[in-house]
Amino acid sequence: MAYDRDNRPDLSAYWMPFTANRQFKAAPRLLVSASGMHYRADDGREVLDGTSGLWCVNAGHGRPEIAAAVQNQLMTLDYAPSFQMGHPIAFDFATALAKIAPEGLDRIFFTNSGSESVDTALKIAIAYHRARGQGQRSKIVGREKGYHGVGFGGISAGGLVNNRRVYPLLPADHMRHTHDPARNAFSRGLPAHGAELADDLEQLVALHGAETLAAVVVEPVAGSAGVLPPPVGYLERLRKICDTHGILLIFDEVITGFGRLGQPFAGHYFGVTPDLMTTAKGITNGVLPMGAVFVRREVHDAVVNGSDAAMEFFHGYTYSGHPVSCAAGLATLEIYRREGLFTRAGDLAETWADALHGLRDLPLVTDIRNLGLMAGIDLAPKAGAPGGRGYAAMVAAFEAGVLIRATGDTLAMSPPLIVSEAQIDQLVSTVRTVISALD
Repeated sequence: MAYDRDNRPDLSAYWMPFTANRQFKAAPRLLVSASGMHYRADDGREVLDGTSGLWCVNAGHGRPEIAAAVQNQLMTLDYAPSFQMGHPIAFDFATALAKIAPEGLDRIFFTNSGSESVDTALKIAIAYHRARGQGQRSKIVGREKGYHGVGFGGISAGGLVNNRRVYPLLPADHMRHTHDPARNAFSRGLPAHGAELADDLEQLVALHGAETLAAVVVEPVAGSAGVLPPPVGYLERLRKICDTHGILLIFDEVITGFGRLGQPFAGHYFGVTPDLMTTAKGITNGVLPMGAVFVRREVHDAVVNGSDAAMEFFHGYTYSGHPVSCAAGLATLEIYRREGLFTRAGDLAETWADALHGLRDLPLVTDIRNLGLMAGIDLAPKAGAPGGRGYAAMVAAFEAGVLIRATGDTLAMSPPLIVSEAQIDQLVSTVRTVISALD
């Protein structure tokens, strides 16, 4: 069915996620088709995708290679169980992912989302320590402002209060976040100050005892909190402290994975290899739900070989390694490889940074952060209405033909990796016009 302003669906039944439902349904913004770098709204307007959908459409929209792979797989093997059974394409996809992973992360556990990937990684970390006779290691360490999905493990390790305050939480503690605008405002790339904040982990070791801590989970670049690149040397320091105390390090690469920083993964970009790595989003170019946890072989082997039970790890999902999602993933990896998209963000990084930091002269802009093809722009909050300017900017940008995200009064942008320099100029120029018009 073709949708337009004269043929809108009934909006009442769908309870929308992470959305102000009453506000949205009073003035809906509907996207009805997409191709390349653009969506089309239900009023016929073309909308430049400045967010890769939701950080996931890295190769652009409507890729015929992925559609053909999905159709072929649907007609060959539409579904097969992964519990005590297997199908070839899941093994093929796992092998392909292992080949592009940071060295040593060559065991793959399939999930269906970033949230499931995080909860899976946390279970693997606890199972690893138990298999090694250290079952008391069950506490997780996260970080303030961290986002790790909406499972109970993810919200417990996460550091965004609105995701946590209503629900009971698992045992976890938190390091401070690294956002320090007083010292690092308007950093191009990695901020210079704050590596010492990794030492918060040493304080938590002293508080809880290393023998109780299973894993530390961080986003290499915090995305949902407003694009917060780590200070120079921070991740390296965190890796060293984890090694000293036998704590597993988990990188949540649901956003940074698959080329966002100009390397296949942030672990490559920073030269820091975690013990586990969670992924989703760009793994299928956003076409079908899928996620994967990359696991260091020694961690996998400890769990699989360290149990006397026939089934070593009691965990999984009905759709783990779904054959159609695997087909989409393999086709996506081939596009990334053939078109050089794993490294294209690096090629465009300076152009991207120059355009963004050209907004520094705007009176309402209080900070700009960028890394790879990610950016966060902080706006001065409106008195008595925190978040109001960010939301108004997001709506105005959409009306002007550009899709951006707003988290409070922070605007976030992460265009598909196929973006052109002209489209970067269009995106940032539109944002300039929008911010300039805010009251």
